[in-house]
Amino acid sequence: MKLRAFLPVVLAVLSAPAIAADPSARHPVTHEDVWLMTRVSAPEVSADGRWIVFSVVEPSYADAAKTSDLWIVPSDGSLPPRKLTAGKSGESDVAWSPDSTRIAFTVKREGDDESQVYVLHLANGGDAQRVTNLVGGASAPVWSPDGRKLLVTTHVYAGTRSDAENRKIREERNARKYDARTYDTFPIRHWDRWLDDRQPTLVVQSLDPGAEPRDLLGGTAMRAARGFGGQLGNSGESLDAVWAPDGAAVVFAATTERDQAARASVSLALWQVSAEGGEPRRLTAPGRDYSKPSFSPDGRRLLARAEQVSKQWVYNATRLVQWSWPLQGEPAEVVDGFDGSVDDYHVAADSRRVYFQSEQTGHRKLFVASLEHGPAAEVGKLEAGTYAGFSLGGDATAPVIAAGWGSAVSPTEIGRVDAASGQWRALSEFNATRVAQIDWQPLQEFWFNSTRGRRIHSFVVLPPGFDAARKYPLFVLIHGGPHNMYVDEFGTRWNYHLHSRPGYVVLLTNYSGSTGFGEAFSRGIRGDPLQGPAAEINQAADEAIRRYPFIDGSKQVAGGASYGGHLSNWLAVTTNRYRAIASHAGLYDLKTQWTTSDVVYDRERTLGGPAWESDLALWHKQSPFYRSTKLRTPILLTVGEKDFRVPLNNTLEFWTVLQRQGVPSRLVVFPDENHWVLKGENSRYHYQVIQDWFARYLQ
Repeated sequence: MKLRAFLPVVLAVLSAPAIAADPSARHPVTHEDVWLMTRVSAPEVSADGRWIVFSVVEPSYADAAKTSDLWIVPSDGSLPPRKLTAGKSGESDVAWSPDSTRIAFTVKREGDDESQVYVLHLANGGDAQRVTNLVGGASAPVWSPDGRKLLVTTHVYAGTRSDAENRKIREERNARKYDARTYDTFPIRHWDRWLDDRQPTLVVQSLDPGAEPRDLLGGTAMRAARGFGGQLGNSGESLDAVWAPDGAAVVFAATTERDQAARASVSLALWQVSAEGGEPRRLTAPGRDYSKPSFSPDGRRLLARAEQVSKQWVYNATRLVQWSWPLQGEPAEVVDGFDGSVDDYHVAADSRRVYFQSEQTGHRKLFVASLEHGPAAEVGKLEAGTYAGFSLGGDATAPVIAAGWGSAVSPTEIGRVDAASGQWRALSEFNATRVAQIDWQPLQEFWFNSTRGRRIHSFVVLPPGFDAARKYPLFVLIHGGPHNMYVDEFGTRWNYHLHSRPGYVVLLTNYSGSTGFGEAFSRGIRGDPLQGPAAEINQAADEAIRRYPFIDGSKQVAGGASYGGHLSNWLAVTTNRYRAIASHAGLYDLKTQWTTSDVVYDRERTLGGPAWESDLALWHKQSPFYRSTKLRTPILLTVGEKDFRVPLNNTLEFWTVLQRQGVPSRLVVFPDENHWVLKGENSRYHYQVIQDWFARYLQ
């Protein structure tokens, strides 16, 4: 495999395909192009900086034909990537041993009821060996400082102290003749799964042969608390646990207030527990929500991400904070004057600097800051695309930064960032041949001032075979969130270029509430959840029509998903400028969404209080339902039947009103999908039904 030379991260270079192709031979992007692109995960670099491991998914429309394996590549690019594993189930949670000779990962292999931790010795070769056999499965392995033990997260039944006790309860549950779910507290669902009575806990698994797992939280008052829990995520519940520098204790993030979720903000605190087990000790005071604790390599500092808990604001930027260790006093912010949220972060080997990612104006960029306080500086200057995860290795004199990079016309590949110059060098080219055969162009960007005086950012996507002398319809595509951001990246869901394929210019606007434009901008929709953002979206469309003569302003359509679906439904009752609308997983009544979603309290705070408060007119004023007589625009509704974030009943409510009002409409329900359309053939149909709907009204 021929690898790219050292490339500066600039628009003119990184947007170019790695393999030249005759422009006349390129074809418009197809669903097969999008769906079958090789998918590369975030890289994990060894402690010594020599090797990078990452996951590679070779997708298929048939689930049985999909493969997912771990690959490895030398960080200096001296050899091409090679496959490390081969199996039917995909590996995840890769963690390097401190001596860089082994990797731990989780996978469900033959004979496993749940995913377990396996260890692969890279120097000795051979097959990976299973090191856990926990009833509740295992995730997030973390090596002890001496490399002799692993800390893992598993899920157990309340009141249990050992894996044997959990196994007994599971067998009893499986033998029951009835099937029912019973709840006493909120929440009861998350995204697309019903929550059960299992809890997360931390287990130490020695790598000595025959060693029994040790549950660190078993029998504790903390785990018996009614509101105990970790961070709920798409694939389970995490505790973000790390070893203390001496290996004698563990620090983790958890809450004892989960049962308050229907009426209060639930925040996670940092806790410390002995590596032998026992009652955890709370380390942090109330007032902040903590996640991803980490120690500096010299063991003198504890760092974590922290969000201020506010009764006023739903959105609070994630800051990076630190303490001296052993923990003393209140935390200090690491970065001075940085008005952005810190995503993933890693402390350099010299324990003096920290590297972190942050969303910035349509891109995810890489920054570095001193742990002695001061401003953050961007590593290089990212002008196109986005970083998709990074990790750090090497020593103090030669840090190795491994990072995924991609753009809207370049699916993510694995590479290395030069710490001094910020240049990114590709170490993989899995998609180069397919990319070079597609007729697409990099995104264009523009800014304008809204009527409220806010600076609004937008991307423009050009159709295949673009000719500036022609006229093209405008598809206003609205992102979800709302605390999210349109990013210059390639994706399978709502792929920008696939939506432009019929010959549309696609407009992507980062309206008020979007992230990546400062904390105040993200907070700008409190008390104005739909009307203000929708007005900015319409103004962005006006600005695009004014700027680009190739846009036919008489032919506009709009659509979006999740919060983008909410805004699409608001457009349906407030304007007739769009010939047709496509709404996926959108609410139609604010109260209905508030009382049926798996996340509720933030919606109440955004609107000023519960819906029954008589003086809160906003619940009616910005609820599309109460403007139903204004419906005129033909609208396509799509929804996943297993969606618990914007439940099916929201879409059915809107569908009933549309049919009652005699508005041209179509309803598509995906019985086996959740909030997202994730299955290949369902995705293909979803794109097609949207394109067919728009084509009907744009001819």
